[in-house]
Amino acid sequence: MAKTAEKYELLYIIDPDLNEEETAAIVEKFKSLIEANGTLGEIEEWGKRKLAYLINDKPEGYYVLVKFQSAPEFPAELYRVLGITEGVMRALVTVQPE
Repeated sequence: MAKTAEKYELLYIIDPDLNEEETAAIVEKFKSLIEANGTLGEIEEWGKRKLAYLINDKPEGYYVLVKFQSAPEFPAELYRVLGITEGVMRALVTVQPE
């Protein structure tokens, strides 16, 4: 891993129509991906919450917040995988100030 690891926060929203196993599989997939490319911090599953606006005609989504550290190149790859993963409605990675 590169010497310059940054701290990040990933917030993503999973389709609320997925069953528990499908939702858990998505959470596990990104947990494993982050562990393989950096250092996983805490994961907070906020559960189903009302969205500010409809996404894919759905009024709610299953929110997951993940804190992690990685090389600055990794979030672009993370976004790519989030974008092609069935069931992920939205995702946002932010750099955490020191």
